[in-house]
Amino acid sequence: MKTFKNLFILMLFGAMVVSCDDGLDLKPLDRITADDLFGDPAGTKLYLADLYDRLPIEDLTYFPIDKGGFNYNPGDANNTGFTSAMLTPWALHSESNRFIGGDLLNWWSDAFSLIRDVNLFIDIIPTLDISEEEKTFLTGEAAFIRAFAYFGLVKRYGGVPIITEPQIFTGDVDALKLPRSTEELTWDFVISECDIAASNLGDSNGRRASKWAALALKSRAALHAASIAKFGDLINLEGPAVSQSLVGIPTSAASKYYQICIDASAEIMENGPYSLYQPNPGSVEEAAENYRSMFENPNIAPEETILIKGRTIPGANFGNNYDIWFGPAQLRNGWPHPGRYNPTLEFVDRFERYDNPGEDAPIITTIDGDISNYNGYDESREYLSFTNPLDIFEGKDARLQATVILPFSEWKDTQIVIQAGFLDPNGVPKIETNTRTRFNGQLIFTYGSSDPELFSGFSPLGGNHTKTGFGFKKFLSTTPVIPAWNQSTTDYAEFRYAEILLNYAEAVAESGLGDAEKAKTALNATRKRAFHQTDIELTVDNVLRERTVELSFENKMLWDLMRRRQYHTLFNVTRKHALKPVLDLTKGEPFQYIFIRDRVRGNDPQTFDERQYYRNIPGIGINDLVPNP
Repeated sequence: MKTFKNLFILMLFGAMVVSCDDGLDLKPLDRITADDLFGDPAGTKLYLADLYDRLPIEDLTYFPIDKGGFNYNPGDANNTGFTSAMLTPWALHSESNRFIGGDLLNWWSDAFSLIRDVNLFIDIIPTLDISEEEKTFLTGEAAFIRAFAYFGLVKRYGGVPIITEPQIFTGDVDALKLPRSTEELTWDFVISECDIAASNLGDSNGRRASKWAALALKSRAALHAASIAKFGDLINLEGPAVSQSLVGIPTSAASKYYQICIDASAEIMENGPYSLYQPNPGSVEEAAENYRSMFENPNIAPEETILIKGRTIPGANFGNNYDIWFGPAQLRNGWPHPGRYNPTLEFVDRFERYDNPGEDAPIITTIDGDISNYNGYDESREYLSFTNPLDIFEGKDARLQATVILPFSEWKDTQIVIQAGFLDPNGVPKIETNTRTRFNGQLIFTYGSSDPELFSGFSPLGGNHTKTGFGFKKFLSTTPVIPAWNQSTTDYAEFRYAEILLNYAEAVAESGLGDAEKAKTALNATRKRAFHQTDIELTVDNVLRERTVELSFENKMLWDLMRRRQYHTLFNVTRKHALKPVLDLTKGEPFQYIFIRDRVRGNDPQTFDERQYYRNIPGIGINDLVPNP
């Protein structure tokens, strides 16, 4: 799509430099006409490619801090390696403690620019010299793009002005000002546009929208709206935007939206061409590799991926930077800033054990099984010891090792050393203090080596080493890191069949509508793909755990917390936590490790302000819109 965008610019340039022999017949040189652009089918494709490229897809180039933040991959794409998951309990940035506020997550002027251009396109479709079938298809694509744009707006701002025709400036600025619609009407508009798209599009359209992509967007949008309606009373916002219903949805509307989600999801599940990729693995290891490889290259899973955003060309404005920012320090290959993405202990604790299905499985580190002590090493406690550090994770859901680099696991044929310190032979703890000791003729270092490039955890120098005890794996390439900007070309699956299954399960569990047995089957399908052999019951808690695990780090977790109004309870003077492997020299050889559940060093407590459920609308003094709370 980026290629199309650049070709579009070249085409504009070419049109601008065309000249005529007769000066009186010269066309304006600062614009291109609709006839010029759409007179050739290639021009229509180029215009559409530009619209697709501007969709608010939060892929691997999305930067939630920057205003807009989409396609943030210029020549110097230095966004510090920040992602939206780092604003949830499930991940941490190794050197930043940013939290939700200010201009975070905004997308306003670019959104209405996209909407304006889609409206222009919709206006021109009837005049194109193409078949009626082609016009129908383009109408569907335009409706999908406009639905996606308004979805990106309404989940950030609540109700917004709904503009369905090209606005033409005639000298009267006030004539262009439209008031905000209510939040409920804005969600209804998104859903109605999805219906138009689904009715006009076909079953398959390559990397462009299809009927199924429109239904997937409808499923996601309806679940979001239903959650806001059901859980709106959990927060207390005040002001004109609230009293005018510009933010918030009546509780009575929850059932309507849950049913819409159920119906859209069921249509995909019952009549769509989709299924889970590799749904019946033969082992934990096979399940882990199947899951991991699907994100390294979603094109291997056409049965599961409903819409892919392509990133097949390296370089500025094309590739992404996940491999350089987020790979472990030991595999940096000369890149100066690895290791920024740190999954937290809270995230790892969410993964089930195969022998205790349907429950979180917190990492047990002590004989007494107490998981509530985060005060560091305590000599009065008796810690479990492990000759193989990976044994502490034995029996955990396969997706853990597919998503997270565990301490002392292998990645790209290298053992990833993540060690927080040691107990010296006298039992004195040396934890996260850069020191050394000699033991049986060997030098023992706090972090496993004296060379920061030979270990991947806990060093306080810079942000290159995980602070949580876990590294990031999902989406990373198995090939060596190319130490330069925008060299990773990982395609991104915006919609997966797994999400549709979980949308259906959540909507049924929350509403009591739909088919409970079908929802239970949907919930357990993604677990069976992870080699679970025992079904669990359809409960809201089970669905939410499964969403956290299955959809992790796909830039959906933040919006799950937003729509369900969970942020202010999860973040109330809240810290994030780490699992710290410590070499225990008191037990001699072979070496054994203990693990400490501890606070993350330097992670100040964070509190969510309820007003942040809605973003501030910019330009209030000019556009006369009612401000958000």
